[in-house]
Amino acid sequence: MKSLRPLLDGCSRWITCVATTIVAMRGWFASSRPVELVEESGEEFSLRTAGKDPGSRSEAGRIRIADGKVVGAVPAGLAAKLKASRAELVLQPARFMFRPLELPRRAGEFLDGIVRSQVDRLTPWSAADAAFGWSPPTDAGNDRIVVTVAATARALVTPLVEAVAGLGADSIVVSTHAQSPGSPAAAIKVFEHTVRGALEVHRVRRALVAVLVGTGLLAGAAVTAQVVVGNDLQARQTEVARRIATRRIAIRAGDASGDSALAALERRKHETPSSVIVLEVLSQILPDHTYVTELRITGDKMQVVGVTRDAPSLIRLIEQSSQFTRATFFAPTTRSPTEPGEHFHIEARIEPVFTPRT
Repeated sequence: MKSLRPLLDGCSRWITCVATTIVAMRGWFASSRPVELVEESGEEFSLRTAGKDPGSRSEAGRIRIADGKVVGAVPAGLAAKLKASRAELVLQPARFMFRPLELPRRAGEFLDGIVRSQVDRLTPWSAADAAFGWSPPTDAGNDRIVVTVAATARALVTPLVEAVAGLGADSIVVSTHAQSPGSPAAAIKVFEHTVRGALEVHRVRRALVAVLVGTGLLAGAAVTAQVVVGNDLQARQTEVARRIATRRIAIRAGDASGDSALAALERRKHETPSSVIVLEVLSQILPDHTYVTELRITGDKMQVVGVTRDAPSLIRLIEQSSQFTRATFFAPTTRSPTEPGEHFHIEARIEPVFTPRT
């Protein structure tokens, strides 16, 4: 069981990573409405939304946040604009501590790690207890750059973020502006919080686990069915092969039952008269003035009924044939005024065409 623990932990981390990636990709393609909550004096925030021009912002109303809670009722229009939006909480610079940080130009590629490691030295807080960010690098000459680090206590930002999250925003970005003499204010992002990200990751993770478990169960069922069906087919194939081998041995050894069956079929073939041959022989030996109206074959006996001009001559013709013997009349020969000849009834024994094998 202990040997499986690392494998299970690895699978759990992989599923969590996949779920986080799916949620992040969904966030990229599903853009929320951007709004700004700009801090004014007296803990008041003005809500600004984008107009037709992406660079323009118009004030839509004001809300007051004190002690981490929204004071008073929020108008329905403002609540609708904050619902499922991407809110940018712009705080006053007075809440932050600003420190310049001079670095080599090549350090611009590693600012995240460098600033994080310097927060303890530049601010009174540790990196875990601070909400911090930095401005875009500016050229300081001599192949060096300067960034302005803005930091404040995370405990100061968290209540404001929770209050905005309670209004229905999907994600919240906290920023401020660093005022530099002779240059426009530069926005510095110090904190970002996704309200529904953790819940969505949990839901996607559960769905992925369910899919993997279902896939595993289906694969197990397929393997089991393959084994069962394969064993059944193998057993049937073995039985058929055994029967074929047994039959071949019986045929080669001259099995008595097989020989008797073949002999009975062959004997029946030779002893049973062929109706086709009887008709063929009669059509050859009977004269043209003779018409057959009825033909019966029972065992090895043939009875033929018809009309002819000379009935006695038919006996001689039938006797001369090697196919028939013992030809005789089995009923009187009669003549009718309405018929052109004699009405005869002749029977004869049919001789076998093939000689039975001995």
